[in-house]
Amino acid sequence: MAGFFPIFFKEYWSLGGNINMSTARLGIANAAAGLLVAVAAPVLGAMADRAGTRKRLLLLFAYLGVLMSAAMFWVGQGCWPLAIAVYVLGSVGFSSANVFYDALLPSVAPPDRLERVSSLGYALGYLGGGLLFAANVLMTLLPERFGLPDAGTAVRFSFLSVALWWGGFTFLAARWIPGDDRRQAKTTWRRQIFDGLGTVVATLGNLRRHRTAALFLLAYWCYIDGVDTIVRMAVDYGLSLGFAKTDLIIALLIVQFVGFPAAIVFGRLGERWGPRKAIFLALGMYLFITVWGVTMRHRQEFYILAVMIALVQGGLQALSRSYYTRLIPSGQAAQYFGFYNLLGKFAAIIGPALMAGVGLAARHLLMPAAPTADQAARVADLAARCSLGSLILLFLAGGVLFYFAGETAGRKEGRGGSPPLERRFH
Repeated sequence: MAGFFPIFFKEYWSLGGNINMSTARLGIANAAAGLLVAVAAPVLGAMADRAGTRKRLLLLFAYLGVLMSAAMFWVGQGCWPLAIAVYVLGSVGFSSANVFYDALLPSVAPPDRLERVSSLGYALGYLGGGLLFAANVLMTLLPERFGLPDAGTAVRFSFLSVALWWGGFTFLAARWIPGDDRRQAKTTWRRQIFDGLGTVVATLGNLRRHRTAALFLLAYWCYIDGVDTIVRMAVDYGLSLGFAKTDLIIALLIVQFVGFPAAIVFGRLGERWGPRKAIFLALGMYLFITVWGVTMRHRQEFYILAVMIALVQGGLQALSRSYYTRLIPSGQAAQYFGFYNLLGKFAAIIGPALMAGVGLAARHLLMPAAPTADQAARVADLAARCSLGSLILLFLAGGVLFYFAGETAGRKEGRGGSPPLERRFH
């Protein structure tokens, strides 16, 4: 999603189009996929809980993603509309499957080992994704060693390898994860849908009485949208600036393998300083990363930015969750974390759409009536930089909202928090 698809979309499926238009299309596709998942997530979650269908829905959406990954192998050159459709459906499958994957944790781990099993799941996810991605990178750099004619064919086979890898490990989950409780599966679809909508409405009503949690959720929505957009659009942005594909792929590998240990270290920093200061540090680093990204010219800078992103990405996500536990009412963790996850699904909607809109607007305003090739290239480069710079607004808005939420939270924490809840969700 972050590596090969943006490259192949720009150079193979969008062959003959201008780079700013392909960036806009990719941004709109990411926004559409995020919106579909965000709208469906609460309803699907209620259906899974009340009807006892978590495992079946996990398998349904996981194999939707598997099939769409495999389908990319057969999408022809220049067929960008079909590539977008397959990508959106694959993203919906991936994100929706993760909702039910998270919900299965209590079924596969005893209460005293929930944190250990959850952490191990994340660790193996980073390791598995990194190993397969590294193998795919080798396929594209040395296609002849794998019996492939060229790098383009290697990328197409990489999509197929992802489908086989994902489908194979999902099959193990299907065999080993405890089955659904079929006694609960008699609830009607209409009842399940109304339950999901009712949960969202109830949480929104409760948030009106908890200003601190509401402010933090707004802050989280803004800055996590910027984080997810950088992840999804970084490679496309690098291509728009003329960087080589291999440089961008190496940068993604750096993020993959540096990110996991860095998240652990950043979490320790949050314990020592407190989560609020550590979150502000991460937001400040993301602002610096975005500003530097707008002005960078050399591939070495892209590598440095990749390391900086890896140092703060996982830590910001982990500390945001632990900080949120201090703000929510005791005894209502599931309800409030359901809405927290809903906003997480809404993330990467505003950011990609903002990048797409700003990039197209800049190109339209700056492009001369009859541009030369050199003028068109300079405008395209400037439009791409403007599109990335627009993300500064998300990090600034998130930081300002978080400041006010933090001030209120500090007064609340002075009266005592909710230790059992903090220990459970740390």
